[in-house]
Amino acid sequence: MPVEHRIDLDRARELLKRHVIGRMPKPGAYETGLAGVWTYRRDETTEPQTCFYRPMIVKMVQGYKRAFMGTDEYKYGEDDILVTGVDMPGASMICEASPDSPCTSIAIDLDRNLIAQLALEIPTKPFDPGVMVKGIHVQPLGADLLDAFLRLAELFEAPERLSVLGPMIVREIHYRLLTGPNGHILCSFHTAGSQANRVAQAISWLKQNLATTVHIEELAEMVSMAPSTFHRHFKELTTLSPLQFQKRLRLHEAQRLMLTQDIDASGASVAVGYESRSQFNREYKRLFGNPPRKDVNRLRGEALFPRPVAVANSVELQGF
Repeated sequence: MPVEHRIDLDRARELLKRHVIGRMPKPGAYETGLAGVWTYRRDETTEPQTCFYRPMIVKMVQGYKRAFMGTDEYKYGEDDILVTGVDMPGASMICEASPDSPCTSIAIDLDRNLIAQLALEIPTKPFDPGVMVKGIHVQPLGADLLDAFLRLAELFEAPERLSVLGPMIVREIHYRLLTGPNGHILCSFHTAGSQANRVAQAISWLKQNLATTVHIEELAEMVSMAPSTFHRHFKELTTLSPLQFQKRLRLHEAQRLMLTQDIDASGASVAVGYESRSQFNREYKRLFGNPPRKDVNRLRGEALFPRPVAVANSVELQGF
């Protein structure tokens, strides 16, 4: 029997809100007890704010947001799923939120090993490995995914069952995304030899070698691509050139170090590969809108950072 006939969609949405919102008394990011799964609450709308997405599945539970990647804009709300296939710099804004009706979401880290495993086990829509895809997309929620997210949220209140059943539901959510209309996009990031996979490998190297100076030719050679082809596909996927991307990585990591490890701006700039403190301050202010110290004090005042966050596993600082 189709999922649509098994569940009342309106009731499922309301139950999902009850399970998620009820566990978050104030704005912030909340652990669920299951690794890689978080819930978020925001009580105020915002202007576009610089952020860095990691590979994730985001289900808006209440409210809606806009994500900006270069000149592209993505709107997603209660009936949508946002999927980011690779680490992506961008901006986001909360469009609906108040203390009485907070903007809330569930975010699940994409499991690359699970995707690769499932891709071998299930039929997916054929795709041309030479075609480049975007690093982010929004798709309709669908009754099957709503049902899975509701069952996952119900387990947040039953930790003795969450540890056993939670991973099964997370696997199911990955499965349903892969067999859905955009499953071929996810597969492309994990298919050896595809342009998207090669760009993803380059992004992984940049994340792990933040302070290393690298030339485009060297990075392209690492992933077996011609420099011009690599540069074009990298920018198509991320909206940035490789060097612009590395700069964003460095600045976001510097912000994280100052926020979570109490490192000053000078120490953070050196840690991420800057040789000039003045250049670091200038580029930091250009990206975040304030000098390092002022920006960090503002973010600390918002009290939205419940855990240290590494660049390799960073989240959007304003929360999903």
